[in-house]
Amino acid sequence: MVRGRAGGLVGWLRGHDPGLAATRRAGRTAVVMPALFALCTQVLHSPTMASFAAFGSFSMLLLVDFGGPMVERLRAQAGLAVAWAVLICVGTLAARQTWLAVLATVVVGFVVLFSGVVSSVLAGSATALLLAFVLPVSAPAPLTQLPDRLAGAGLAAAVALPAVALLWPRPVADPLSAPAAAVCRAAAEQLRTDASRLAEPGHPRPHADRCRAVAERTARASVALRGAFDATPYRPTGLSTSSRTLVRLVDELTWLSAILADHPDYADEAPACDPAARLVRLGAADVLDRAAELLTDLRGDAAPLRAGIAALRTAMAGMQQSSTARLPVDRPAGEGTAEAYGFLGTLDLSFRAQELGFAVLQVAGNVELAATAWQRGWRDRLLGREPGALSAPLASARERAAAHLGRRSVWLHNSLRGAVGLGIAVLLADLTSVQHSFWVLLGMLSVLRSNALNTGQNAMRAVLGTVLGSIVGAALLQVIGHHGTVLWFLLPLAILVAGIAPAAISFTAGQAAFTVTLVVLFNIGQDPNWHIVLLRIQDIALGCAVSVVVALFFWPRGAAAAVDRALAEAYEDSARYLSGAVDYGLGHCAADGPGPVAGSPEREAREAAAAARRLDDAFRSYLAERGAKPVSLSAMTTLVTGVVGLRLAADAVVSLWRDCGRVRTSADQTDAHRAILGAAARVTDWYRGLAAGLDGRDAVPEPVPRRPESAARLVASVRTDLVDGSGQATATAVRVIWTGDHIDVARRLQPSLAAAAVRSTARSAAAPPPAVTRPSG
Repeated sequence: MVRGRAGGLVGWLRGHDPGLAATRRAGRTAVVMPALFALCTQVLHSPTMASFAAFGSFSMLLLVDFGGPMVERLRAQAGLAVAWAVLICVGTLAARQTWLAVLATVVVGFVVLFSGVVSSVLAGSATALLLAFVLPVSAPAPLTQLPDRLAGAGLAAAVALPAVALLWPRPVADPLSAPAAAVCRAAAEQLRTDASRLAEPGHPRPHADRCRAVAERTARASVALRGAFDATPYRPTGLSTSSRTLVRLVDELTWLSAILADHPDYADEAPACDPAARLVRLGAADVLDRAAELLTDLRGDAAPLRAGIAALRTAMAGMQQSSTARLPVDRPAGEGTAEAYGFLGTLDLSFRAQELGFAVLQVAGNVELAATAWQRGWRDRLLGREPGALSAPLASARERAAAHLGRRSVWLHNSLRGAVGLGIAVLLADLTSVQHSFWVLLGMLSVLRSNALNTGQNAMRAVLGTVLGSIVGAALLQVIGHHGTVLWFLLPLAILVAGIAPAAISFTAGQAAFTVTLVVLFNIGQDPNWHIVLLRIQDIALGCAVSVVVALFFWPRGAAAAVDRALAEAYEDSARYLSGAVDYGLGHCAADGPGPVAGSPEREAREAAAAARRLDDAFRSYLAERGAKPVSLSAMTTLVTGVVGLRLAADAVVSLWRDCGRVRTSADQTDAHRAILGAAARVTDWYRGLAAGLDGRDAVPEPVPRRPESAARLVASVRTDLVDGSGQATATAVRVIWTGDHIDVARRLQPSLAAAAVRSTARSAAAPPPAVTRPSG
């Protein structure tokens, strides 16, 4: 029966604590923290060391859980220990004057909270780092106590390192590798199935039902990957090369899945045969399979993936060359719309293969880079030597921080809100002369959220949990009486429950368990005193009140208000990037023949990527906010994914033209130029209109329709201006048409985005849904 109950408890924990992550952290802390507290109080007889050793181990073992290879975890733990030493020194020095303590708290609080934008390692360490500063700054003491404080924290750090490595170590697994590999395998199967439909007559072809089933598996795998990516309140990435490249895979695999899903309904009638497009699909499938194998084990051999990439590039180059012969420039030109689209449609299969090939090459390149980075020696890891052309960690950190210095950044708002709240809490704690004033700051940190409503709700939960925990703690003290030794046996159990409860039960239960832990901790070695319970309630209530006031006065609407603005900025910058990419591509064609080509739109690409990162953080904050969402998750996800598609369409245009030089055309500016530039202008103008609609400046525009006259001009220009001396279409003609196809991909995204935007902007019940207007021109 005992075994059955134990099994039931383990089953319950697994159901409520995925991967037993919280249980693992709590178990380690329950072993280490009481042992250090006992060593410092009973052997070394230093209460100061005991406090900093206890809270240091609590911070370094329970509040953080670094991922990645063991060497990276130990390096992160060592970095946390060094940061603790620095912050203890700063806090001890600043605590001697109230004004200095408040100013230092605001500055340190902002730096710690804002630095989380650089990586999830720093974001996940924010509370642990702030605790290192809060402890000394809220407890003024003479400088003679600084060595004891540092010794206590150093003792905690010295024990935390082997504890992380030896006591139930976290499995070495990236949260994105397995779902990313699943998408790669599903997409490879779909590509092979599609390639079988392009086989020559007489070869067996898959039934339409099988094609649909394979496509559904790819879609489900993509949804699972996106779910794993969005499951954390910050981007699950660090500054390491492997972490950064794996995160890029999410956008690229999401877009690859969207490309695969963008096709007519499967029918039993087979499409036209295109041997070159079929070879590209098969080559892309091989690359994805090899990428999946490497994602499963980044220590594997990357040579097969590199060989697959080279073979795919060769197949794509051959397809581009063969496509020049497929264009029927020598046939009589029809004047109708059907003839124009039929001419361009001869390259549909090859364009889709080119689009797929580009997406697969992006995926494979990042997987190869992640594996190369993972396989570096310890010396290269220690010195931060990066493989490939990826920016160094310091440059990457500067780029990420700069992207969030704008006044609309949710991360900037949250950092300022938290820093100001901490400063006010320090000031009030000093003015009211409360005991254990660091509880005031911890209470403020624990309940402050990205909007006033959630902060108020969390404050109520925190006070309720504190009251419940105080009642339990007072009852324990009453029962124990003067048998204080019993508290030593209760301390590990209290720590274990306090570590598990927030994840497995609720925030309120976690607050109650943490209160019991503090009551036990501060009564060990003392005459049991239940009055400390009243002080705990008073301090937590004061901290919660500070949080509510700060949340009311600093961006009270939180991420719900910011996410639409972030979407608007992302669409504005991505549209500018697409426009610059088209200008760059067509700049390769000129009447004066070969010559230098204007530089690629790198600045526009960086701005679009920065806006996408700000959007990602705003979206995560929006998802993390409790309560009913005013906009359906599907509508918001559609809008966020649309930014990815628009930006990667621009990447594809730049990639299409990057490796070719400038060529002569037979006219000063061909009609093909005008048709492509006109299409790009209409599409990008629509996205700017969408941005204005999302930001509340205008109505959401109606999607741009197809323009048959533009298609006719493009066909006429290709027939006359983009042919060689023998009258055959040139590779430039193929690239021009494919550029137009990439623009059309962005146009075809518009109906679903417009519908989602209308639902988003109409979320206020007091305001009628905005009208949908037809764009001019």
